[in-house]
Amino acid sequence: MNLARESIELLEQVARILWFEGTKHGLRDREWMALRFLSRANRFSRTPSALASYVGTTRGTASFIIGELERLGYLERKRSATDKRSVMLSVTQQGKKFLVRDPVSVLVEAIAVLDDAAKVRFRDALRHVLDQSDAAEQRHHTDVCKRCIFLREDRTTPDSKAVEFSCRLFRAPIAEAEVDLLCTSFEHHRQ
Repeated sequence: MNLARESIELLEQVARILWFEGTKHGLRDREWMALRFLSRANRFSRTPSALASYVGTTRGTASFIIGELERLGYLERKRSATDKRSVMLSVTQQGKKFLVRDPVSVLVEAIAVLDDAAKVRFRDALRHVLDQSDAAEQRHHTDVCKRCIFLREDRTTPDSKAVEFSCRLFRAPIAEAEVDLLCTSFEHHRQ
């Protein structure tokens, strides 16, 4: 059998864990996806439109998902300090505690038992597949800032190990802890 085709068939089976009928622990699959994403998103991507983009839905559906998560106490909306028309979304402490029940934990645990080299190869293989499909479809996926073409690193002094980060797209400084967070404006370096 063709190994590429077999891999896709396996991914389809894994996808059934991610996309399920009904609810698990009281949330639908897209609500879980939204909660998961918002718990790992950088400040530029914790908006209703970024969430809609990540989940692959309309802004109206994203608004419904946000409302449900807010009603359950897992999410809160706040007006942006810089732009009063914008809304910033944050996962509450209750939401963070609830994420322990995440149905994808079974997948996380299955991957966690692999040795570090196998985990890196698995992650990198999935990123390669996404990068190739993005190029073919002329679109972008979500990934971490540290892999993004817009991330700028500046040494504070020539001989210093201290680094300051900024995003060239948003023209804003980025804390070192943020470079490992997800961004929907991600664009990978072209080869």
